[in-house]
Amino acid sequence: MPFSVYLAYRFLLDGRAQSMLIVAGVAIGVAVQVFVSALIAGLQADLIAQTVGSQAHVVVEPSREAARDVLPESDGTDVLRRRIGVAQRVRTLDAWPRVVARVAREPGVRAVCAKVMGPGLAAHGEASSSVVVQGVSAEAFDRIVPVSSRLVAGRYALDSRDVLVGTGLAADLGVAVGDRVRLDTAGDRFELFTVRGVFDLGNQEANARWALVSLRAGQALFALPGGATHVDIAIDDVFEADRIASRVRAAVGLPAKSWMETHGQLLSALRAQSSSTSMIEAFVLLAVAMGITSVLVVSVVERRGQIGILRAVGASRATVLRIFLVQGAVMALVGAAVGSLLGVAFARSFQAAMAASEGVVHSLSFPPSLFLRTGFIAVSTGLLAAALPARHAARLDPAVAIRHV
Repeated sequence: MPFSVYLAYRFLLDGRAQSMLIVAGVAIGVAVQVFVSALIAGLQADLIAQTVGSQAHVVVEPSREAARDVLPESDGTDVLRRRIGVAQRVRTLDAWPRVVARVAREPGVRAVCAKVMGPGLAAHGEASSSVVVQGVSAEAFDRIVPVSSRLVAGRYALDSRDVLVGTGLAADLGVAVGDRVRLDTAGDRFELFTVRGVFDLGNQEANARWALVSLRAGQALFALPGGATHVDIAIDDVFEADRIASRVRAAVGLPAKSWMETHGQLLSALRAQSSSTSMIEAFVLLAVAMGITSVLVVSVVERRGQIGILRAVGASRATVLRIFLVQGAVMALVGAAVGSLLGVAFARSFQAAMAASEGVVHSLSFPPSLFLRTGFIAVSTGLLAAALPARHAARLDPAVAIRHV
């Protein structure tokens, strides 16, 4: 064992009460970091799953029809042109199979699905409700939004006259699996469909308004034979949605919107949560650093005579410096290990308490990177906190230090 490490170990044992106090302080600080980070990361995962789990991460859509200039009738005098908006209608994407093929080659894209989507009216008996009709390929759409795993009744099938509805829409219409529903769209087009399944996506809007039919049926309802109005995209990393949307826009020359663009408030809330975690972490580190520094400063004062004797018998300044740096690192490392275990225990206890009181299980996230990061930060803080007293100890004049021994 190196001489400086051995002396650091002896100093820690001699002042074990102070050492244990600092280890406990570091452990509590690290436990708070682990607990808060795991809780906030879990809450963010739940929010993203509830929001993004029921929609595509990126959507390619047709370009909006531009407003046009209109020259009103006049008596020959000069008049100002006026611009009027053009009513947006359900329009197909030009060469959508090529768009799908091109998007599928983009790095980070996990799944692609072309669909026909537009407004409609669902009716059953005397009940009716406005809906968003989506004509999709069942297999491709399920890779975008996992409807098949969210069914509460029936089966996941979209044959020519099948429709899947959400729990909210089923309640509004008073329908169940096997009932017939009429879907009306613009232009007096309508068809009768049989409810094959009822889903719950955990999203109130989707549950109350989505009506999923086959792609061919959707094309017939909106008079778009062989057409598709949107291309849904699922990606591997949901936080890369903006970048991938930009690449898709450049590649296909069509508008592409990401979930991050349409849910700006949610994104701001997630960033605010991350910022609050960083602030808590900074205050904890400050407390840990002050504790380690104060203990080592006291240790230097108490051991002035011993340090002077060490210097007098030939110990170098680097050796004295290493003694106190090792003490700071050891206290921080032990505190980080104990604190990590405490943080996990606190988080699990909180999760169990919330489940017992509210019946809701909050997600927790304990990635290995969390413990590596907190351990590295704790040890780095310990070394930095020990640097000042260690430097002071290394600079002590041996003659002055042992004068009162």
